[in-house]
Amino acid sequence: MKTARFPPGFTWGTATSAYQVEGAAREDGRGESIWDRLCRTPEKVANGDTGDVSCDQYHRYAEDVQIMRELGVGAYRFSVAWPRVVPDSSGKISQAGLDYYRRGGL
Repeated sequence: MKTARFPPGFTWGTATSAYQVEGAAREDGRGESIWDRLCRTPEKVANGDTGDVSCDQYHRYAEDVQIMRELGVGAYRFSVAWPRVVPDSSGKISQAGLDYYRRGGL
């Protein structure tokens, strides 16, 4: 079996999806997402599981960033939970939502 080698300077990275890692679904004025609604609809998701807490990155982002540093992760791609930034159809921007994405190197 051949072994593949990564070239010198290769950047290892990670990626996450906001719904899968943030949690804090009902904090700081975050609006409802289509995933929130689907997961709270009876019989749509196994065990009635939701992303309400998930990995709790919303509260544990500093630990997550430190772990990535310790692992030597050179790139991190995350998605924005738009209901956290624009909670409803009024178009008003949530300062708490913006602040979350500005904290801790995210």
